[in-house]
Amino acid sequence: MKSKIVIAGGSGFIGQHLVKRFREDGYEVLLISRNASYITWADNDKIQTALEGAEVLINLTGKSVDCRYTATNKQAILESRVGSTRQLQSVIDQCIRPPKLWINASTATIYRHATDRAMDERSGEIGTGFSVNVARSWEQAFFETPTPQTRKIALRMAIVLGKGGGVIQPYSNLVRFGLGGVQGSGQQVFSWIHIEDMYRIICFCMQQPLPKGVYNAAAPFPVLNKQLMLALRQRIKPPVYFSSPEWLLKLGAILIGTETELVLKSRWVVPQKLLEAGFAFQYPTLNEALDEIWTK
Repeated sequence: MKSKIVIAGGSGFIGQHLVKRFREDGYEVLLISRNASYITWADNDKIQTALEGAEVLINLTGKSVDCRYTATNKQAILESRVGSTRQLQSVIDQCIRPPKLWINASTATIYRHATDRAMDERSGEIGTGFSVNVARSWEQAFFETPTPQTRKIALRMAIVLGKGGGVIQPYSNLVRFGLGGVQGSGQQVFSWIHIEDMYRIICFCMQQPLPKGVYNAAAPFPVLNKQLMLALRQRIKPPVYFSSPEWLLKLGAILIGTETELVLKSRWVVPQKLLEAGFAFQYPTLNEALDEIWTK
């Protein structure tokens, strides 16, 4: 058995893929979750026992942003991220042998709506609004306390693509139900990453002495919304397809309980620091990623 990996918030789409892959690679994987089947957030003693001597702590905890931004939901989105990060920091402070590496999820949404140029970790401009404020608070909570024995890396994740979860299902449903044209102008940039490359990035961070800080976890070749929808139509082959103007998206978002930001914000994000460090993507282009997802 290899060393120990602890995943907080590991019961979701990304977390379950990481659990499966790390166990396949021979690691002992422990989960912290609200689910009573795992180590629960209420039990700091068990969390500390799990973290003692761990190779890496991966924190993916956070309420889904696929909801209406009501005052209650906004508070839950913020608290679930900042609160879990601060709780883990508090427990790590008590550890005799803290994890060697702590990887905290962040989001590529932290950058501004960009249609003019790509946003990298050094020259990217931070945006404004609720989602950006959450991301900033999340990263601040993560980095505010020094951990001399634990290297800290925040992964600003793009939209994750993979079989059986994430955004592939809702986007595919749009195409199947005849709404496979563009959303809004279709010119907004769609930054994405294949779920297997997310796993490989985490392994790369474990194996390489990357300095602490933020890293964009996004494929090197983002696409326009219109290119994304075309690629999906080529695979699903709907008999008809219509585009969704912004006013219709706003109405639909209210009906299904979500926000248009998820499809209308232009996220033009590139993984400059990972590429400079020598990371090679298994799925650098959208077609390669979708080909894998569509294989049986």
